[in-house]
Amino acid sequence: MTDVLAAFEAAKGFMPLDEGLALHAAAKEAAAGLGLPLLEVGTYCGRSTILLADAARGAGTVVVTVDHHRGSEEQQPGWEYHDTSLVDPAVGRMDTLPAFRRTLYAAGLEDSVIAVVGRSPQVARLWRQPLGLVFVDGGHTDEHAAADYEGWAPLLAEGGLLVVHDVFPDPADGGQAPYRIYRRALESGAFAEVSVTGSLRVLRREPGVLAV
Repeated sequence: MTDVLAAFEAAKGFMPLDEGLALHAAAKEAAAGLGLPLLEVGTYCGRSTILLADAARGAGTVVVTVDHHRGSEEQQPGWEYHDTSLVDPAVGRMDTLPAFRRTLYAAGLEDSVIAVVGRSPQVARLWRQPLGLVFVDGGHTDEHAAADYEGWAPLLAEGGLLVVHDVFPDPADGGQAPYRIYRRALESGAFAEVSVTGSLRVLRREPGVLAV
């Protein structure tokens, strides 16, 4: 675990260590308990993917991570989280895929990850296999967060875990779109809260209730 945490902290990204440890614990529980693939929406440069992949590898399964790799809204030029080192000079647009691949290589986890390059709703429409965990950490507009929830939550197996990042009940702390899908999940009756760590929420899929 020491090497995994070192790789996590060396990777580009925004998740703090305490939230990363909570994500890793949830992923280990889901992977060991259900033996199903784990899915991540919003790869960026692979910081959280490392933790999911380590948990998946330990249980003999894989993590599927979905991202178009052009950066989310707040990572575009002129915005707070823009990183000029991630701009492809040939096309003048964000491209986090090379950095992500370097992250996985450095962590020795390439064989435990299936990277899907595409937009989350389009990929979700093609997906059929049940999932043990869905980690929603993609675009933070209402449009994108709702589409991620609606696309992937129904594919979560009963007893599986829905993890939502950047949940801020107070608007002064951050955008509200992840908070709104978190509330939507709870109010649907299909999910029960398992844990709260910083802005990370872990919910369990209840049996017999439609997820959306």
